[in-house]
Amino acid sequence: MYYPEDIVEEVRSKNDIVDIISGYVRLTKKGSTYFGLCPFHNEKTGSFSVSPSKQMFYCFGCGAGGNVFTFLMKHENATFSEAIQTLADRAGVKLPEVELSDEQKKQMSEKAVLLEINKEAAKYYYYQLRGQSGKIGYEYFENRKLSAETMQRFGLGFSLPFADDLVQYLRKKGYRDDMIIKAGLASHDEKRGTHDKFWNRVMFPIQDMNHRVIGFGGRVMGEGEPKYLNSPETPIFDKSRNLYGLNFARSSKNDYLILCEGYMDVITMHQAGFTEAVASLGTSFTSGQASIVKRFCESVILSYDSDEAGTKAALRAIEILKNVGLSAKILNLKPYKDPDEFIKNLGKEELLKRIENAQNSFFFEIEVLERKYDLKDPGEKTNFHREIAKKICNISDELERKNYTDAVCDRYNISVDGMNKMVISYAGMGVMRPIEPPRSGIKKNNPEEDKKKAQRLLITWLCEEPGIYDSISEFIGSEDFTDELYRKVAEKMFADIKDENFEPARIVSMFDDEDEQKEIALLFNTKLTGPNGLPVSFDSVTEKEKALHDILVKVKTSALEYYSAKTDDVVSIVRMVEARKKLEHLKNSRIKID
Repeated sequence: MYYPEDIVEEVRSKNDIVDIISGYVRLTKKGSTYFGLCPFHNEKTGSFSVSPSKQMFYCFGCGAGGNVFTFLMKHENATFSEAIQTLADRAGVKLPEVELSDEQKKQMSEKAVLLEINKEAAKYYYYQLRGQSGKIGYEYFENRKLSAETMQRFGLGFSLPFADDLVQYLRKKGYRDDMIIKAGLASHDEKRGTHDKFWNRVMFPIQDMNHRVIGFGGRVMGEGEPKYLNSPETPIFDKSRNLYGLNFARSSKNDYLILCEGYMDVITMHQAGFTEAVASLGTSFTSGQASIVKRFCESVILSYDSDEAGTKAALRAIEILKNVGLSAKILNLKPYKDPDEFIKNLGKEELLKRIENAQNSFFFEIEVLERKYDLKDPGEKTNFHREIAKKICNISDELERKNYTDAVCDRYNISVDGMNKMVISYAGMGVMRPIEPPRSGIKKNNPEEDKKKAQRLLITWLCEEPGIYDSISEFIGSEDFTDELYRKVAEKMFADIKDENFEPARIVSMFDDEDEQKEIALLFNTKLTGPNGLPVSFDSVTEKEKALHDILVKVKTSALEYYSAKTDDVVSIVRMVEARKKLEHLKNSRIKID
């Protein structure tokens, strides 16, 4: 769908990119730029940058970059129309009405239709719960001590005990059976035709981080299997990229999240004021979900059931969290099984105390291990100590390893020297987790890439200091950029600088292709680096002027070579002659930076 350039720019300018991205990524300000963990690839150190002045994001790790539209489209797998609509609604900008033809309606994105269907289904379930037919479901929630306000906040609903009630409702709304099935709300067989997937269940709408309904969980009322049923994977519902309650929890002021096992645990926790609670979606906690969690916090408190199954789930989650660089603590809910029972019996004040004193995951693992051994038996006691030594071997940091050794030896009255010897012996057997050596980052020179890098350096420099354009405009022009995309960007950039109307994010909006936007983001984020790979800092204005002069000479030289190779082209011959004159003039001139 086409929107006029001025409308696109109005929407973009009214949505600050730092505000938008901070809703998805935990950002920390360093100088004039914000940094965080990239949401588009797994990393342990933040290489994802957001620039308020450029209104752009760029990841120095994977190269993802662009403006606020690019981010929303990439993160939410949205079309441009969906992204601009979301941002327009947020900013209060009314988009022009566009009358769609029948053909355009047919081509409307499948994802948008599936979201509409899920939204209608959520509304349907919501109203059924509050009607006479949904009394059994409403009473279930009341018996679980949920308030009407909480039920409304989470959009809780009820599916009637009929085979195709929702399907009939959605058909009347104009949705086809194949799309209802694709949304995960119905199934089809020869005997029953198209029929509801959920019936006679209390319903838990699952929302993404933008509060859009993407799936459902349902608990059966009375007898029936399975007790809990969840939406299947669909084009809009990927269990590994979502967590129940994260749309609310991401706004929590605390620097941790509480990971629960089920929907009711999350809802009960939120009602009690613990809005950091989230849960995996009917499956075990995954590494993909851990990567999402890391965008919002540095530590996780595991609030799993205190039974054997809950303990096993906690041990799995601890390892997954470790692998993405998150620390974990364990919430002790005993003598109760889950947060719901705990809060009802001991209250939220007592739960807060338990959260503040949550157990270190290392000692939780040791305590679980301890249950397997009879410590009154010398042989089993020794085997227990050996298992502790193996766990200590998995700690790669030397100081951290020493601290845990001292602490565990103090707790279990073990000789520190004896434990260290045991750890060393296992390390010699290859048990100890190796410390990865830093990568040198040295790459072979590529002449063509060197030429393009010089052009990127110049554009980034002008982007950050557009005032120097007046000092170099006599030597450089958009025609000196040998890459077609670079040339288009430079042409628009130079014109905007002359008009005192330059905004990097506006230029990104000129291009629809994601790869082009990524390359443009690199154009505006290339830094001059030294042999050590670190950004160069200048000790004086003279040094800075010399560096800029050298870059200009490289750009001009590559332009001369480029046009010299096109001797069969009259325009190229003219540009070659002009480039040679300006290059000689540049070599004999000094660039002055005020």
